Amino acid sequence: MYSELRKQPARDTLLVDSGDVDAKLSAASTVVRATYNHPYQMHASMGSSCAVADVQGDKATIWSATQSAFPTRNTSATLLGLKQENIRVVYVRGAGCYGINGADTVSYDAALLSQAVGRPVRVQLSRKDEMAWENYGNAFVIDQRVALDGNGAISVWDYEAWSAARGGRPGYNTPGNVVTGFLAGSSPAAFAPRTPAPAPNMPLDNGSNTAPSYIAGRVRDSANGAGVIRSERVLSHRVLSPFFTGPLRAPERLQNTFAHECFMDEVAAHVKADPVEYRLKHLNHARLSAAIRAAAKAANWEQRPSPRRSAARTGKVTGRGVACVCYEGDNGFVAMVADVTVEQDTGRIQVTRLVVAQDCGPISNPNGMRNQIEGGALQGMSRALGEEVTWDDRKITSVDWRTYHSLPLGFAPPAMNIVLLNQTDVEACGSGETSITVVAPAIGNAVFDATGVRLRQVPFTPERVLAALRANSG
Repeated sequence: MYSELRKQPARDTLLVDSGDVDAKLSAASTVVRATYNHPYQMHASMGSSCAVADVQGDKATIWSATQSAFPTRNTSATLLGLKQENIRVVYVRGAGCYGINGADTVSYDAALLSQAVGRPVRVQLSRKDEMAWENYGNAFVIDQRVALDGNGAISVWDYEAWSAARGGRPGYNTPGNVVTGFLAGSSPAAFAPRTPAPAPNMPLDNGSNTAPSYIAGRVRDSANGAGVIRSERVLSHRVLSPFFTGPLRAPERLQNTFAHECFMDEVAAHVKADPVEYRLKHLNHARLSAAIRAAAKAANWEQRPSPRRSAARTGKVTGRGVACVCYEGDNGFVAMVADVTVEQDTGRIQVTRLVVAQDCGPISNPNGMRNQIEGGALQGMSRALGEEVTWDDRKITSVDWRTYHSLPLGFAPPAMNIVLLNQTDVEACGSGETSITVVAPAIGNAVFDATGVRLRQVPFTPERVLAALRANSG
């Protein structure tokens, strides 16, 4: 699947291009490169979606758990052929979705059926239908290359990625962004390939964390990046997905940060540098640097290169890893240290401790912020260790809790150490999606520290870990 993504017509976008990347990579004595793969993942809400609709003549009432009542009203009007002002959408609580689950599509189901029969209709999706037809989080394949100078510092960073998308939130005018709207005759949001990408002419907008935190982000007279690397290129290719997709908590930020932070760790290991110090060396951002230092201090970080020298080849081994991000460029600053135990005979990873330092500006509710950090970290563990949409040549096959592997009930949670960095003299920014963004790279880097094996594809299932361990021993 990842190979196929590269072959599709794409809409190309250049966020940053210093113009000298190819020449400097060709002239460099040392180039490090790696590819990272991230699968489709689903919202997999604990409760499947439900809606009730009552369409009577030219008026309709829809009871829905949608996250967007007014857009659902507008798009329902499109599908029903009614005036917007004659439709009332009543929000009722449903299963949380962190983006978009089946709430909108089931609202359309109920409305169309009610219009057809002239009576109120309640629709409750089955578990299988919810999981097979919801809008998944985007799949990604990400290539990265860096050139190193004579002192082991990064002088060039080159990012290129392919991601798959179709549809999304219906918004005010695209009911075809979800499956019922599409089946009822509406088209998803238009997809128009564009190659080559036009040159960037606006200041770097890193809202999807496409650019690594370590580049300067120079476009024209601005430099909006958090880093010091000035030879930089960030090129993304959007391709049309075979499946419906949509926002899933930390959409695209999570996939990109997984690749950036694992790669930064790989480069640090290549030059035998401490992963914390190597990150700080390439940053020009006081708040993110402070978060890294705070997390390292709280974790009693031992300054040394990875992997751990004394790592055995059999039995249980332990390691620690670090990851960080300027979330969305300027919407929260977080660093995480993960401690793991790896059972090398089974490939099982146990996360034993997560230390998180987070700066989201002034803190009005410390307990609420801790809850957001801890919940995001646990959801990030689930996505890092087990979650993956699967299919055969005919259908989606991950359609229940036996085939889609989120964290199970009764799992052993890690110890959590949360460090809140209260900044009272700046504007408040986000907290809900910061910690989840750095979990997979922190765990992957910890596995490398423990075993010397690099995991470049999420999720880190026991089968993948075992395969990597065997390949490394051979």
